Amino acid sequence: MRFLRMKAGHGEVVIAEGDITSAEDEERLISEFRRQIDSGLWAAVPTTTPAGMRASQLVRSFAEIPRDADRVIFIPRAAGG
Repeated sequence: MRFLRMKAGHGEVVIAEGDITSAEDEERLISEFRRQIDSGLWAAVPTTTPAGMRASQLVRSFAEIPRDADRVIFIPRAAGG
């Protein structure tokens, strides 16, 4: 699983990577996930519908990430109101 952060002018930047079947990697990914959420970012898991449409699912905790997800994208919250 890869954690990516969207950065203006850079696109997707890899911030963490690991194998969730490894307890050590999973623990490190959980810690990094929490750090990104606590810093105010949103987390989204890209998905594809049965009809082939691309979408994303917002997640608030590591437990909400599907085990077969290959990436999680962290995006800044919208500014303003």
